[in-house]
Amino acid sequence: MSEIKHPAHLDEEKNVVAEAQQFWEKYSKPVTYVLAAVVIIFVAIFGYRYFVQEPNEKKASEAMFRAEEYYRMDSVKLALNGDNINAGFLKIISKYSGTKAANLAQFYAGSCYLKTGDFNNAVKYLKDFSTPVQQVQAKAYGLLGDAYSELNKKDDAVDYYKKAGNLFDKDDLLSPEYLFRAGYLYESMGKNKEAIEMYQEIKDKYPTSQRGAEIDKYLARLGVTK
Repeated sequence: MSEIKHPAHLDEEKNVVAEAQQFWEKYSKPVTYVLAAVVIIFVAIFGYRYFVQEPNEKKASEAMFRAEEYYRMDSVKLALNGDNINAGFLKIISKYSGTKAANLAQFYAGSCYLKTGDFNNAVKYLKDFSTPVQQVQAKAYGLLGDAYSELNKKDDAVDYYKKAGNLFDKDDLLSPEYLFRAGYLYESMGKNKEAIEMYQEIKDKYPTSQRGAEIDKYLARLGVTK
């Protein structure tokens, strides 16, 4: 009776199984640790969002309501520092750091400090604010321009006025206003060429705006006539 021979693929399968068993015996603990770590991280992220971030967002938004009311009433100190019951913007920033409300509070705080004449703090808080909403970000850049202008840091002021004027150029009220402030500062610095460029941009892009209607006289005093 002839000897029965196993097909070669059966031997290959046995080798694969043996190698898999050896791999698992050697690396089972590290693989288990890695999988456990991934699960822990996932649970931690989910838990943070559900039990910490979302409740904080809600609390911060509720706290903002009264502070914004004080801001609209032009009660700047109460808006910043709150009253005996309600938190102000500064408390919201520190207590609810990382929330959308705290970010918006940075904008409000910077605006409040600008109104009180504390221009360094105005710069500090406005620079910490950012938003994808172009109209609001443009306003923040404009306020930074105002703060730097008050600090007599004209180069910085011009940079932020130009950012404010060009970020959302569909705004035919604020955009020409900020471009005008940039041009006016350039003129005060003796940079007439740059001033003319700003004034001319207003004339070309915003002829029907308030600044556009009067811009010819500013161009004329710099030697540019119709």
